Amino acid sequence: MPASGEYLVPVRDRATVVTSVILLLIAAAAWIDVVRSSLGVPDMMMTMFMPMTVTGGVAFVASWGIMMTAMMLPSALPMIGLYGATQRGAAAPGRRGVPIAVFAFVYLAVWAAFGAPVYVAHTLLMALPTTLFAYGIAVILLGAGAFQLSPLKHACLRACRSPLGFLLGHWRAGLRGSLVLGWSHAVYCLGCCWALMVVLVAAGAMGLAWVLLITAAVAAEKLLPRGEWIARAIGATLLLLGVAVALRPDLVTALRGGHAM
Repeated sequence: MPASGEYLVPVRDRATVVTSVILLLIAAAAWIDVVRSSLGVPDMMMTMFMPMTVTGGVAFVASWGIMMTAMMLPSALPMIGLYGATQRGAAAPGRRGVPIAVFAFVYLAVWAAFGAPVYVAHTLLMALPTTLFAYGIAVILLGAGAFQLSPLKHACLRACRSPLGFLLGHWRAGLRGSLVLGWSHAVYCLGCCWALMVVLVAAGAMGLAWVLLITAAVAAEKLLPRGEWIARAIGATLLLLGVAVALRPDLVTALRGGHAM
């Protein structure tokens, strides 16, 4: 652990700044790929039922990993940057960027791995008969809205909104500490945002408009003042949208960019 009180002051050294810039460039490259893919031919996997296969799963998880890098990395940078500041004096001068890179890699790897259960759930959703598909979307919207209002959501959100508090409560030294901290932060972040990502896939068919909307929602919850109330407002909106879809199943076509299933 750094010397007493050292990690309380987020002093950014050259290694932290360089690593943060590299991570921003990675996020920018991921956004370019997301936009390019969204402007191309619609993904058949998102618009019609396709049997579950290993090849399809790998392709989905790869695409998902890139999308999560674009969506989640920017709002995680305050946590990653503060963690980098704790390495000042705790790591050899030539290796200060390594713990930051490990922390960020583990964080993104957990989000990419979440794509596997999302792929399974999405395939099962797309296998529903047309008459039940819209009601499946309604249930997902209602469930996501309810989760946004739950104590678990807000416990995870508090950890994401307080980088300093998170590091004070979970600090581990060394490379193994970077792995543990990256994992812990990813789990809290996943616990905070998983329902919004399910909405992105199910109701939004991973369309660009929904990607931008969910990214803005995640950033607002984590970074803006009164983020807890923003999360509640999003939850109430999702509940209303779920009720609307249950009453008007044809709304699913509009939500999914003209593709009901």
